[in-house]
Amino acid sequence: MSTASGGASVTAPGALLLCRAHPESVGPAAQLLREHMLLTGAGAEWSVLVPEGKAWRQGAEPVDRVLTGWATALAVGAPWPVLALWWDAEHSGYTLASGFRRTVGYDWLANGTPVGEDEAMRTFAARLGLDPVLDIQPLEQLTKPEPGADARARMRGLLAVLTRAGVMLPAGLNPGEPADRLREVARIQPGAEQIEWTGWRASVRAELDAVEGGGPESWLRGPKAGALAAAELAAGLPLTAWGVRRRSGGWIVAGALLTLHGALGLAYDHLRAFD
Repeated sequence: MSTASGGASVTAPGALLLCRAHPESVGPAAQLLREHMLLTGAGAEWSVLVPEGKAWRQGAEPVDRVLTGWATALAVGAPWPVLALWWDAEHSGYTLASGFRRTVGYDWLANGTPVGEDEAMRTFAARLGLDPVLDIQPLEQLTKPEPGADARARMRGLLAVLTRAGVMLPAGLNPGEPADRLREVARIQPGAEQIEWTGWRASVRAELDAVEGGGPESWLRGPKAGALAAAELAAGLPLTAWGVRRRSGGWIVAGALLTLHGALGLAYDHLRAFD
């Protein structure tokens, strides 16, 4: 790996997935990513997933593309947004996924040079419900050149703004650290949970248990559940096919998750009609 100009040191690829939901809601959905992860709390209303990292170490896709697919997969079937933070030797950045809306993101070169679009920051702030005055100003500052501020400093600035949205990462879960180090920190957090793929049957059962529990993540219930399920199924099948053509594991997972949610939603809606 090369090093960007400006004296920035080489950084091993790593990533964090922030979900605006409690861990008990995130766990069943995260299993469907079929990646070993650690799950722990990141504030009163947030959770963080720490991936093992094999997807980009052993695959052909870079970390940013993998994380965009994962964030999309988690967000399309849930009522909460997912924020992916990622970094490697060349650059760092974020991707925000929320429902069916187009993802929004921004990135910086390793030496801190902004390479995103300014409008992305405003869209990012609006989707997370950040203050249009107090929060947008420091976010826009991150889009301007600043000597001495490398990519890690930019990510710290982003997290400082996110604390006002309730994000509180455990000490040691710092962007720029390698995946192995992040997992060591996450593993010792109180209530940390190991997320592993246990097969489709167990994952579907976990999703249905969440629905029957009647919590806020009961995405199969409500008067619009049938229409949402049909839309998910219609979008999931072509997205899966597109991911296969592109050989993109992240987008294959996103399409498969959409298809699964849609199929479960239609089946659940159909069975409720006979109750």
